[in-house]
Amino acid sequence: MKKGLVLEGGAMRGLFTAGVMDVMMEHGIEFDGLIGVSAGSSFGCNYKSRQPGRVLRYNLKYCKDPRYMGLRSLVTTGDLVGAEFAYHTLPLELDIFDVEAYESNPMEFYSVSTDVLTAEPVYKRIDKIDHAALEWLRASASMPGVTRPVRVDDGRLMLDGGITDSIPLKYFRSIGYDRNIVVLTQPLGYRKSPAPAWLFRLLLRKYPAVAEAMAHRHEMYNAQLDYLSRQAAEGSTLVIAPERPLPIGRVDTDRTKMRDTYARGRAAALASLPRLKDFLDLDFDLNAAKFG
Repeated sequence: MKKGLVLEGGAMRGLFTAGVMDVMMEHGIEFDGLIGVSAGSSFGCNYKSRQPGRVLRYNLKYCKDPRYMGLRSLVTTGDLVGAEFAYHTLPLELDIFDVEAYESNPMEFYSVSTDVLTAEPVYKRIDKIDHAALEWLRASASMPGVTRPVRVDDGRLMLDGGITDSIPLKYFRSIGYDRNIVVLTQPLGYRKSPAPAWLFRLLLRKYPAVAEAMAHRHEMYNAQLDYLSRQAAEGSTLVIAPERPLPIGRVDTDRTKMRDTYARGRAAALASLPRLKDFLDLDFDLNAAKFG
């Protein structure tokens, strides 16, 4: 039985996921594999490198830095999130990503992106961290309309994985992960509403397949929620989600909201520890933490 961790995206809502991950890491909970989409990928890689606290730390420190994210970056580079700063300078020079720990951890790590020409999801297993791998992580979180497509090492152009596979539970099950924890960044019961198709067709006129995928994204997402609900009812999946809508926007840099969102993730994970212990058939002290 392979145990997996599936992480939805949501940009800064991913700080909820960071709180969940940190509690699980602090209790020594390990998985055979992790698959992340968008922020679930760029934040989730810290699980494989065993770095609790890092996601919140660097977001709090650099969220107001114009090189990291914001209108200045969008106007000057074409990317809302600064490509070179956020995905290369920050992890390799400023808040060091533990490459050695990542590569020595046997847990498989997958990042989901979208091919801009075909609008099909692409699942990339990343075993080592180098420039090409960091570009795959960037591609997974490159939001359409406010980010340029990323050319990855095989020559294809990629955008955000959430366009075509927001909750990749079905894919993970298809490759042998039959017992999964899924972390959502929207409350249970949430349903996505249609977005204005004309806007995507305008912003993404160079990539019509992606524009069409965005126009129908609500259908894909809600179908995935239905699938997730069935898997949870059958007992093969355990879901951790916010109790209510998170207080933070996708590109919100309010530090109070960031801390609150992260704290809600920690609280949700702590409340779920007894269920996690039983679901994953683990033996750990509910009141003791490995780190900290």
